[in-house]
Amino acid sequence: MEKFIVKYRKIILALAVVLIIPAIIGFLNTRVNYDMLTYLPDSMETVQGQKELLDSFGKGAFSLIITEDLPEKEQEKLEEKIKTVPHVDTVLGFGTLNKADFPAKLLPDAIYDKFQKGNESLIAVFFDTSTSADETMDAVIKIREIADGHAYLSGMSAFATDLRKLSEEEEIFYVIIGVCLALAIMLALLDNWLAPAIFLVSIGIMIIINLGTNIIFGEISYITKALSAVLQLAVTMDYSIFLWHAYREFLDKDKSHNHEEAMRKAIKAALSSVFGGSATTIAGFLALCFMTFGLGLDLGLVMAKGVLLGVIGSVTVLPAIILIFKDVIEKVDHKSILPDFTKVSRGIVKIFPALLIIFVALIPPAVIGYKNANENVYYTIGDSLPQDMEFAVANKKLSENFGMANVHMILSSSKLDQHTVMDMVDELKNLPGIENTLNLESVLGNEVPIEILPNSIVEIARSDKWELTIMVSEYRTASDEVADQIKSINEIIKRYDSSALLVSEASSTQDMIDLTSVDFQVVNIISIVAIFIIIAIVTGSASLPFILIVVIESAIFINLGLSHFLGQKLAFITPICISTIQLGATIDYAILMTTRYKRERLNGKDKKAAAVIALKTSIPSIIISGAVLFAATIGVAVYSRADIISSICMLMARGAVISVFVIPLFLAPMLILTDPLIIRTTLGMKKLIKEKQ
Repeated sequence: MEKFIVKYRKIILALAVVLIIPAIIGFLNTRVNYDMLTYLPDSMETVQGQKELLDSFGKGAFSLIITEDLPEKEQEKLEEKIKTVPHVDTVLGFGTLNKADFPAKLLPDAIYDKFQKGNESLIAVFFDTSTSADETMDAVIKIREIADGHAYLSGMSAFATDLRKLSEEEEIFYVIIGVCLALAIMLALLDNWLAPAIFLVSIGIMIIINLGTNIIFGEISYITKALSAVLQLAVTMDYSIFLWHAYREFLDKDKSHNHEEAMRKAIKAALSSVFGGSATTIAGFLALCFMTFGLGLDLGLVMAKGVLLGVIGSVTVLPAIILIFKDVIEKVDHKSILPDFTKVSRGIVKIFPALLIIFVALIPPAVIGYKNANENVYYTIGDSLPQDMEFAVANKKLSENFGMANVHMILSSSKLDQHTVMDMVDELKNLPGIENTLNLESVLGNEVPIEILPNSIVEIARSDKWELTIMVSEYRTASDEVADQIKSINEIIKRYDSSALLVSEASSTQDMIDLTSVDFQVVNIISIVAIFIIIAIVTGSASLPFILIVVIESAIFINLGLSHFLGQKLAFITPICISTIQLGATIDYAILMTTRYKRERLNGKDKKAAAVIALKTSIPSIIISGAVLFAATIGVAVYSRADIISSICMLMARGAVISVFVIPLFLAPMLILTDPLIIRTTLGMKKLIKEKQ
């Protein structure tokens, strides 16, 4: 294969460039999903309730609008204008009710007072499209334009709209920042001025192809879109560096200075060296696909595909570019700022017992910090964006001025008699944290028949199949209080109607909490088992997978543990992303060092001499790779205003630094300590048993 690549390098490069065009078209036509709650499985009752709400009432998304300083006539005009916005199904406010045959003044005082506070009023708006549908977000933008600063939209649709705006503004800068910082690092650490740019061109082509081929999934999440380019750059840069070093090494050894022969050998060497690293990285990302929460499948498939494309690019597109521009490349060599690491390597080996003691001492606090970091995460999706954004301001006003932190919607059978529904509502009213309930019966009471209401009002809250009850809660999403409240609501409504469904942001988020707490454990186990098997195959050893995973996992535990000790709250998806990405991205370093150690032992070196050689040859590659991973993520972490993106990138950057130190300092001592076990449990090494250790 390497002969084919070298011979047809111009065709390969031309084909790669041509593929950019359909990839860009695919990228532009891949929809982005900004609603995390849509990744709940269809089997969940909250998801079924949302579907029934849309099917039976034509109501998908729901928002509360707070108006300020609007006279009654202006309020009526605003509500009429909102009704004209495409995909607005229902507008329910005092202006609307006053124009109906059932004026707002006939509402019970408790309800009237709850929706009218001084100079502020509430308008409930239902859309006929789902929470994060493009049509819903466009409608939110239009309503804001109509309101002209006199109204604030709350709810998940407003959140998704603001998130889309922020993401579209920032995403291009994620790539620019990542590329610029990675380029600066490589210019300093590599031995050629042009090589870093060639790496970025090669990887950039594969990133574009990866983003373009996402169209096969129909849509991807905003997290996947925001992170995939930067992570693919950071994770797959190793493969370009490995090929470059192999190419230069073979070129220096070849007295005839045959570039094509050196490249053929480099491709062959790179394929063997990146197999284990890329396979473990892909396995780590594919483990995310086993999450019941659909975001894992979304991120896992896109990133696994990106890594595979990165490997392909490093042994096809990159060699083609290097050979085509070889004459220019040779003229711009320079000395790397990295020193010789022989003394450092000898020093590490010399004090290896002390390093092992430090390693053991670090494990307990790392484990404690890791457990607390995983338990101290937030699930309130709205908290992931800056609190000066429009939806956040509206939510704050809603909570502080109206005591509304959540709105629950209950679908109960329309066949229930009026008295039964009133009994159910009376029980619900008495639950802690329930500020008010609103349905047809609560408006009329037991004695007044629903038939007196105009059809325009009845149709808002009743269909052939369901009756809608709206409940206002003062408890915030993802709080312990709302979790207990949701449990109590479900117990009550199921007693009166076993088919009843609860729909709300809070209940959907609670389902997400329950799902992901199990998902994260499953993903961790699957990723570790899969990577264990791959390392066992690559190294031909039963013991080395244990050793490598222990060292890498300790780096992950230290990284996440620091979040606890530094008082950092993380978005719920951050720990599992970091556990998977850091494991997959930095296991390459451990495999690189271990493979060299094994080779030197088989060549007759004793364990300490083998460790010194493994260290001094591996440390430069580990530093360059780790520095690129750090550079590609730290800029995004500092720049991004979206906390989920920022926190994932910050922990990736910190994890890269931690792994760069942990692997050389602790893996080499572990290899020396367990050398007798390694020899007895690794294929081809048993012949060393008789040698003097």
